[in-house]
Amino acid sequence: MSLRLPVLPNKAASPNHRKMQHAALAVLYTALVLLAVWVVRDFIRPVVWAAVVAIALWPLLRLIEGSSWFRGRATLIAGCLTLAVSLLLLLPLGIGIAQASNEAHDLIVWFRTVQENGIPLPHFVEHLPFGAHQVTAWWQANLAQPLRESPAIKSLHGAALMTFSRHFGMHAAHGLMLFGFMLVTLFIIFRAGSRLSDTLLKGACRAFGDDGAKLVAQMAKAVRGTVSGLVVVGLGEGLLLGVAYILASVPHAALLGLITALAAMLPFCAPLTFCAAALWLLLNGSLASAIALVVFGFVVVFIAEHFVRPVLIGNSARLPFLLVLFGILGGAQTFGLLGLFIGPALMTVLMVLWSEWVRH
Repeated sequence: MSLRLPVLPNKAASPNHRKMQHAALAVLYTALVLLAVWVVRDFIRPVVWAAVVAIALWPLLRLIEGSSWFRGRATLIAGCLTLAVSLLLLLPLGIGIAQASNEAHDLIVWFRTVQENGIPLPHFVEHLPFGAHQVTAWWQANLAQPLRESPAIKSLHGAALMTFSRHFGMHAAHGLMLFGFMLVTLFIIFRAGSRLSDTLLKGACRAFGDDGAKLVAQMAKAVRGTVSGLVVVGLGEGLLLGVAYILASVPHAALLGLITALAAMLPFCAPLTFCAAALWLLLNGSLASAIALVVFGFVVVFIAEHFVRPVLIGNSARLPFLLVLFGILGGAQTFGLLGLFIGPALMTVLMVLWSEWVRH
């Protein structure tokens, strides 16, 4: 079955009629694009994540494509890179789950003990410079007695825990589905390779001219530099603090160092891990080790966050320190984790527009 377009009177010679047609066509295109975006709105985030990962690994992809061993094997290259990304993201989670499973028995025994006997008041509380009486009173009322009789534990009734578990399971299943969709999208991007990047640059050049294409390329460099800065600094902080955990005799120092590295990839999140380790040391009577770990951790974080990371990101995106900091923090506040990469890219656009304005 074929459709035949109706034959209409030829009014194309009228300039006004042509303008009306172009305006109506622009409205139709805009409406269709907005409708398509609305249909796939739940999958935009994993697609953007796949794009960020692909931009970060694009130089590696081009290097592999140029190798004589992998020439003409786009599917193999895409599969290997996608598998590597999935292992990089899932391996720390798997190690954490395995470690938690090994410690589950000891944790159950400890929980049963504190249910029957409570948690004794740490010795350092008595020597606090201020607030010792208030902390002691709260601890005696909520934690020192058997936890099954503690008001703090009784407030966590079973219905609330069941609701939390149900919601957590639903969110975990939804996140796993989006992660799988991100990997599929990433495989398709890698499979397309240079053909995709050339097509995108040609489309940007046709739509926005040569300056628009250059701006898109600079935004990609900003995203790549941001990923490099976050990952390199995170691994560096995790390595240094992992050594500190070993010296301070913190249990499972290697696993905690890996968790610290993941947390340090987000600006100013590393203190959550080494402060928790210092608290454990404090509760076990190692006051000097706890203080040393906190001081060393904050020195490492201060140097990494205020000097190393802005330099790594700013050099690739050609941004000053203040714009890098505003881009990372403001982007994270506005867009969540994706904002860590979107923010510096938007700051790059702002910097380029300002340079063009000053030049003209």
